[in-house]
Amino acid sequence: GLYKPSESLEFHTTLVDQLPPILRLYVGCASVLYGDYRDADLIKIHIRSGKLTIMKFDDFEGKPLPRMIERVKIKLREQEIDYFDYVDNFEPPYRYRKSLYINEEFPCYPEQIVFEEALESLGLFDFSGYGPRPAELKEGLSAHRYELEGFNLVRTTSLPELNDPCGANLRFRDMIECGETQALMGIANIPKRPESFNALFDLAVNILDPVIDYFGMIRLTYGFCSPQLAKKIPNRIDPRRDQHASCELNRKGNAICKRLGAAVDILIEDESMLEVAKWVVANTPFDRLYFYDDDKPIHISFGPNQDRQVVRMMTTKPGRKIPLRSPPAEFLVIKSISYKEQ
Repeated sequence: GLYKPSESLEFHTTLVDQLPPILRLYVGCASVLYGDYRDADLIKIHIRSGKLTIMKFDDFEGKPLPRMIERVKIKLREQEIDYFDYVDNFEPPYRYRKSLYINEEFPCYPEQIVFEEALESLGLFDFSGYGPRPAELKEGLSAHRYELEGFNLVRTTSLPELNDPCGANLRFRDMIECGETQALMGIANIPKRPESFNALFDLAVNILDPVIDYFGMIRLTYGFCSPQLAKKIPNRIDPRRDQHASCELNRKGNAICKRLGAAVDILIEDESMLEVAKWVVANTPFDRLYFYDDDKPIHISFGPNQDRQVVRMMTTKPGRKIPLRSPPAEFLVIKSISYKEQ
């Protein structure tokens, strides 16, 4: 149970028999006024006020976030009861951190722990006090492409509108309708899979938003690339490796790029792109970064592997570009790069 020193003890009704005798007697006295406490889910003993609260939820056992539907406060000293019904007059609140009120023998206890860790690890909500209202939770999860599915927190399977926010500073449209070829030919270039939208969102939140917060607005020179767009630029890209195809599938139902994730090329006016690239390497969980020149766009991807691979594209005399891998630690100490190498 959840014990707050000098304030309260809150626990599931199945744990009453494990209480010290004096507290079991206390619950028994409250039952004279309330009835069988085993018909409820949680009991809260108020240490200082001589009160006891009994609460019912909608399927406390079967849901990771049960909603309170009834709360009865029993004033033992006054022999009075206050009844609160959350069905009609109030929005039934979630009971967050359910694991605090149960023990290891409770059904779905391991799943509950995993769910709570996943939800709190998102860092989207303040769970102190009563936590967010149900509508706020749903809206916040949806905005970050998550939804609840039983005891699991899963990625959204719906397709967003192109003008929906993609992170704090961009829209999905910005990640899709960018690049010279796309603009010239007006190709729709829209992802077909929700996984691709999720990957674009993760790229924006984990890489692009921090870059924008530090350097200012970026210019996207190349973003998501559908198979239709890729056909128009066959000599300059490698869809099987560059992650611009995100999580889209080919005709055989296989991922176009097995690395998954998503990638964009960005340029920041009046900034050294070497310094931008070094900042990305030092401060973000990128997957791959391709650096071309100090005044050229850099290619950045975010994916499930988070390989942190840095590639310098060296230009030989005939104009051919040769990839040269650089360990992140070595790349960070580079002061300037000459591209007159043979």
